[in-house]
Amino acid sequence: MHDRPLPFGPELRRLRLRAGWTLTRLAGAVHYSKSQLSKVERGLKRPSPTLVRLCDEVLCAGGALNGLVAAQQPEEPVGDGAASAGRPPEGARDGEEGEVWLMGMAPDGGWFRPVPRSMARREVMAAGAASVFLLPGAGAARAEGSGVVAAARSLFGEYRRIGQTSSPALLLPALIAQTHSLRGLAAAHERRTRAQLLGLAARYAEYVGWLVQETGDNAGAVWWTDQAVQLAEAGGDRSLTAYASVRRGLVSLYQGDAAATVALAAAAQKTGLPWRIRGLAAQREAQGHALAGDFDACMRALDRTRDWLSREPSDGGPVIGTSHLRDPAAMAAGWCLRDLGDPAGAAAELDREIAALPPHADRSHARYGVRRALAYAEAGEVEHACSLLESLLPTVDSVDSATVRSDLAQLAHVLRRHRTLRAVRALEPRVAASLHPAAPAVGGHTPPSDSPFDSRGKD
Repeated sequence: MHDRPLPFGPELRRLRLRAGWTLTRLAGAVHYSKSQLSKVERGLKRPSPTLVRLCDEVLCAGGALNGLVAAQQPEEPVGDGAASAGRPPEGARDGEEGEVWLMGMAPDGGWFRPVPRSMARREVMAAGAASVFLLPGAGAARAEGSGVVAAARSLFGEYRRIGQTSSPALLLPALIAQTHSLRGLAAAHERRTRAQLLGLAARYAEYVGWLVQETGDNAGAVWWTDQAVQLAEAGGDRSLTAYASVRRGLVSLYQGDAAATVALAAAAQKTGLPWRIRGLAAQREAQGHALAGDFDACMRALDRTRDWLSREPSDGGPVIGTSHLRDPAAMAAGWCLRDLGDPAGAAAELDREIAALPPHADRSHARYGVRRALAYAEAGEVEHACSLLESLLPTVDSVDSATVRSDLAQLAHVLRRHRTLRAVRALEPRVAASLHPAAPAVGGHTPPSDSPFDSRGKD
């Protein structure tokens, strides 16, 4: 507490109101809590140098806020008391300016907030934070130059590779942290680098949305997709708004809403959008038409998928959507033929495309492999379906995908009609354990009453 209000606070408030910003909006832009900013504006809390630079940047103050604080910076207090605003947090390297942040998960996508510099390390750990790490100050970030963009792109590729073999729950905390970090770094760079960093942050957020859907949280998936759109637009890229419709279409597809899937996908096929987004939208439309049983409309959409995806040039940046399919249109055709009532045709198409998947693409193998086994079972080749599924279940368990389990549940219902077969009976406990991960996968286990293999229900 100071004897008199700091002049920085009233000026910050004046500039914020001039820009038409609420305190909540400013808090989101500079990644400080609303309560902290309120104290700064009222002169009850001294702003850190990082906060000053961020506010100057986002409010387009032209250095006025930086100069105001620099001209009236009081002397650093001495002694062994609590750390002052100008002192690095405990554990920081000598001369390093930064902030300690806490991150946690919540139903709306998680929270992410700075820790007061006066909080001791032991208090941070006692808070039970999901993640504690040091973010560089704006000055340090600016000095890193364009290498930040290359590093962030490379790291994104690594995260996507890990995402092919791991449960979403293992990746989400790190990906959320990276998304917030990139957004913060963007504010410390010049316009071109800022746009690139915001674009990468948008890709991170979009990928988070996909993994959140893989956990079974559709509302969270939509929330994160919206964040991706906002980040992309802040970086000058409005095309991700269209791709958000494709992502929402996927949610509708798994909910069995064919009409909504088609409508959302059609909205993302406007002239002028990137070819890849239009191609992925056409693919989603094809899946919607297949779900509705419209063969002709499905085939027309698949033709557009092949045409548009073949036109997209590669710029070396992160690819929107899957990057492991040799021919996305052909794989989509296999997916659609099963919904169109041609499981044998679907199985043959999926056989060819799954054979071309990279060995490390576990999530893709699980997704399309379960779909292939389902097609074979519906085509009457039940024992072959069981053979395929038996070798695939360890992969299904490792990727822990709610969307894959939705197809596995359909397959379990089909297999239940053939319980007299030895192969089906042998596989029952294993499938039940994969559908209900908390249940023990042992031979004497009795599936819960809602299991598709439970003899008390009917299809």
